[in-house]
Amino acid sequence: MLKRILVTGGAGFLGSHLCERLLDAGHEVLCVDNFFTGTRRNITHLLDRKSFEVLRHDITFPLYVEVDEIYNLACPASPVHYQFDPVQTTKTSVMGAINMLGLAKRLKIKVLQASTSEVYGDPVEHPQREEYWGNVNPVGVRACYDEGKRCAETLFFDYVRQHQLPAKVVRIFNTYGPRMHPNDGRVVSNFVVQALKGDDITIYGDGSQSRSFCYVDEIVEVMIRMMATPAEVTGPINIGNPVEFTILDLARMVIDLTGSKSRIHFKDLPSDDPRQRQPDISRARADLGWEPKITLREGLTKTIAYFEQLLLHPYPQASAD
Repeated sequence: MLKRILVTGGAGFLGSHLCERLLDAGHEVLCVDNFFTGTRRNITHLLDRKSFEVLRHDITFPLYVEVDEIYNLACPASPVHYQFDPVQTTKTSVMGAINMLGLAKRLKIKVLQASTSEVYGDPVEHPQREEYWGNVNPVGVRACYDEGKRCAETLFFDYVRQHQLPAKVVRIFNTYGPRMHPNDGRVVSNFVVQALKGDDITIYGDGSQSRSFCYVDEIVEVMIRMMATPAEVTGPINIGNPVEFTILDLARMVIDLTGSKSRIHFKDLPSDDPRQRQPDISRARADLGWEPKITLREGLTKTIAYFEQLLLHPYPQASAD
């Protein structure tokens, strides 16, 4: 059954891939973005498609549209961006969730919240299961994002309990791939851009901290599977790659794949930076029949090819639009 689907944050890295995948499946897509971190460049190739519509809008304000499903992805997702305006970051997570839940309630439709592994904070449980409540600093520099997303989850589950809304929550672990912003401060884009330019690769801390990296196409696939589940499947469900790598391992792999002469340079670890990130995806396997198949080496090869082209035609300096 073909649908009209709203994707907030649809011009962002993950959102643009989701929009493209939904269009390829034959759906109509309404992409909503305020272009704070999303870029027109990510969706330029979709603008000629008759089933694709773009609306510039900030979801901290109510939105009155008629749609069949909502994917709520809108929120700055990298420390560089979400710490630039932390109050707005919290407002986007909390007020944005309220507005999207209100819209879904009025229309009696499914709504999916793109939450994050950051709700676990700097975890003392490893790997992280959905039952783990987390170890978050509520007054730290990352709290605008971490606590904003935690509050959004609270709202989603209260709407499920109070209004029987068919709401769903996925917790997304580190995701990478084409259309990442080159200056977003995320570790994969940082390393790839630095390696391609021949600059020193900067590692914060000693590089022993670990992350689990999942290629963007696989995250899009599991989000669509989650949306297709019956109303009683609400989550939260971890989605990500359970294969763990240290940051130093990642840097060495990027240098190898790019053939770069870059050297590794170490700096002090930022405040509240988590030591470990690894999802337990048992629930995703059981409820969604999903687990990632693209290896880090394969995904990095595709990502590096994208950034090679991007560096030939870089983003304008004044704006990401």
